[in-house]
Amino acid sequence: MLRQAQPADIAALLAIEERCFATDRLTRRSFQYLLTKAKATGLVEVHSGVVVGYALVSFHSGTSLARLYSFAVDPDHRGQGVAKRLLAAAEQAARSRDCIYLRLEVRRDNAAAIDLYKKAGYREFGVYTDYYEDHMEALRLEKRLGHSGPSAPLGGPLVPYYQQTLDFTCGPSALMMAMKALKPAEIELGRKLEIRLWRESTTVFMTSGHGGCGPFGLALAAARRGFAVDIHIKDNATPFLDSVRSDEKKEVMRIVHEDFLDELEGSGATVRHNTLTAQDMADAVAGGAIPIVLISSYRIYHEKFPHWVVVTGADDRFLYVHDPLVYDRHHAHIDRMNMPIPKADFERMARYGKAQLKAALLLRPQPSDGSAD
Repeated sequence: MLRQAQPADIAALLAIEERCFATDRLTRRSFQYLLTKAKATGLVEVHSGVVVGYALVSFHSGTSLARLYSFAVDPDHRGQGVAKRLLAAAEQAARSRDCIYLRLEVRRDNAAAIDLYKKAGYREFGVYTDYYEDHMEALRLEKRLGHSGPSAPLGGPLVPYYQQTLDFTCGPSALMMAMKALKPAEIELGRKLEIRLWRESTTVFMTSGHGGCGPFGLALAAARRGFAVDIHIKDNATPFLDSVRSDEKKEVMRIVHEDFLDELEGSGATVRHNTLTAQDMADAVAGGAIPIVLISSYRIYHEKFPHWVVVTGADDRFLYVHDPLVYDRHHAHIDRMNMPIPKADFERMARYGKAQLKAALLLRPQPSDGSAD
């Protein structure tokens, strides 16, 4: 019998963990959190009152992406179709939450699990090196749950993923991913570049703590490194000014902004006083550009702070987004990469603050000297 997992099942789930995994076992505390507080659902198969296998599926606010967080069948009950039934139930749980992708990680040496997933229609789309406690690699697999359509985002260059290492460096991290995609041999991803870009782009102050980065500073940083960049924004007003209360801080932000505008005049970057729709961004990706977009974090994290993401691809319904923020230990890079977001939802999140600030950069390689206009 398949049913929803309950906190009363945790002892049985821990016993399965013990029998199935030598390392990387979930703890009682993790099970308790995932079954009671997280955006997740647990499924178990029960034989004669005994839990013989489970699947945990986690969900992500603001996206159409689900993750098979953990999955195990007691060794004494393998070969009976338990894993196949649990996997199908996990996929159905994801569909019921309007998710179109289910993703997972699996040990490279777990041949039986890999065979199960591939027979069920999963495809490999990446590898995590040194992922498990014993340093084994993890294959990253995904399945599109709809009946048609691509199983990967369509569009421009393959965009690598970089996780921001500081609370205030989402903008530099997003810019790094885009630059690396366009100039893979020249851009080295790492904290040194992350912090350098922040120093070049920061507004100095913002809502609290260290200032984040605005569109003009990020555009200048890209232009200095030889990229063609268009800034799409309503006007040249100082961004994020309403996020601070102190008049002194506001004045500093204005001075920084005016300096950015002065530098932009000779930088080669183009300021366009219009805003982009989701379809505009999809068309830009199809044309080889990489959009870096300011969003309000509320629809994903339920906290109101400005946040930068990278649009990595598009199809008829979705934009696919790399989010540099991995915000707690129950999430991983796989949860923040190529996140499918319905275009209408993305347009609602791509604005920030009382002023409803909309800002996006379109990054391209500089055309060669002999290229046509």
